[in-house]
Amino acid sequence: MAKKPNKKTALKERDGIKAPDSLSQSAAEKLKRSRKKFPTTESIVEGIFKGDPTALSRGITLVESRAKKHSVAARTIIEACLPKTVHSIRIGITGVPGVGKSTFIESLGKILTTKDHKVAILAVDPSSSISKGSILGDKTRMEELVKDERVFIRPSASGDSLGGVARKTRETIILCEAAGYDIILIETVGVGQSETAVHSMTDFFLLLKLAGAGDELQGIKRGIMEMADAIVINKADGENVKAAKLAKTEFNRALHLYPPKESGWVPKTLTCSATENKGISEVWELIDTYIEQSKSTSYFQKKRNAQSQYWLQQTIDSKLKSDFYSNPKVKAELKTQMKLLSENKTTAFEAAEKVLKIYFT
Repeated sequence: MAKKPNKKTALKERDGIKAPDSLSQSAAEKLKRSRKKFPTTESIVEGIFKGDPTALSRGITLVESRAKKHSVAARTIIEACLPKTVHSIRIGITGVPGVGKSTFIESLGKILTTKDHKVAILAVDPSSSISKGSILGDKTRMEELVKDERVFIRPSASGDSLGGVARKTRETIILCEAAGYDIILIETVGVGQSETAVHSMTDFFLLLKLAGAGDELQGIKRGIMEMADAIVINKADGENVKAAKLAKTEFNRALHLYPPKESGWVPKTLTCSATENKGISEVWELIDTYIEQSKSTSYFQKKRNAQSQYWLQQTIDSKLKSDFYSNPKVKAELKTQMKLLSENKTTAFEAAEKVLKIYFT
């Protein structure tokens, strides 16, 4: 005789709550209000002109985006901001990791805000070549400046372009100037070709060095000193004071080995301690003197014109490269040639010729 099923089992399935055919009017309105709307391009531009940091951040995000759907909005914002840009001073700051760039920038930034300047800091963080990730930690390092309403800090991942300089830094500068920031500080990662790229977009190029780090000759060998408008020996405090003075003498000697700059400016070496806030005012006075001198000789505007021409060429190069690698036929042929190359059935030169032929036909 078969047993009757146990009706008290906990495994018995029960009917769930039946879903309504449609949302009620009140629920629909609540859901609509809860959805955040991304502001329009016009409202972003209006916010930038008012100096709203949130609108500025959103505008920069669109400019930095590689998504095609954002390119039109980015161009609209840039074109609207161009006539509104203020006459700013663009300062590039570079140095090897650990030289104290962020601490120096914070000390300099505090001095500038007391002089009624609005300061934008574009800090380019190194991206991992493997994970493509970036720490973007400058806001955590500049603890005091980040609270100042007259300061805007924008950390950006360097990506894989221009040796560490964010791909859209030039356009970001335009947006910051339109928002009323009259001092633009651009911090580089201090590696690769980033120094060359920052030098091409700034009015004054500052090289931070450490005393006794053994890089006096290294700096000469790399040729970066030829680009520098000033060299600052940082961390000149405590037991490092004597070494900093010696390094200052050595760098001044090295600077005399280079031909005179087109601007007529003679680069100088200073010492400072960013942690103790010593020597920072002198650095700003030197920068201010340079700007006045370059403007009086019309070199300032001449250099700005050269910057625009350089970035025109860079933009064309970047656009061509992007179009080339996004071409479906090129992608397919490149995959084929990569396979043949790994099998030693072709050479890199032959493979390149075939891929380029596909693009240009």
